[in-house]
Amino acid sequence: MYAIVDIAGQQFKVSKDQEIFVHKLKDVNPGAQVEFDKVLLVDDNGSVKIGMPVIEGAKITATILEPLIKGDKVIVFKKKRRKGYKRKKGHRQQFSKIVINNISY
Repeated sequence: MYAIVDIAGQQFKVSKDQEIFVHKLKDVNPGAQVEFDKVLLVDDNGSVKIGMPVIEGAKITATILEPLIKGDKVIVFKKKRRKGYKRKKGHRQQFSKIVINNISY
């Protein structure tokens, strides 16, 4: 059984007991239970249910493992030749690690 769910503006294919990294969720603590109700598709051993755009009454229950994890650093370097213009910036995206507990529809 798996489901396609919209979490923080991104779509994920999730199944039970799967650990995923999502964009940072606000105001959550480790061990907290969260529910996502934007379920777009559910496949239960061949019987597929598709939402228009979401499935009414379906929800995904998850537990927060780590509320803040920083991703790899991305370097942004800008340069214009012969002008003496150089800029170097770095960015680390913030993620939350969650584990999927239950898929109900």
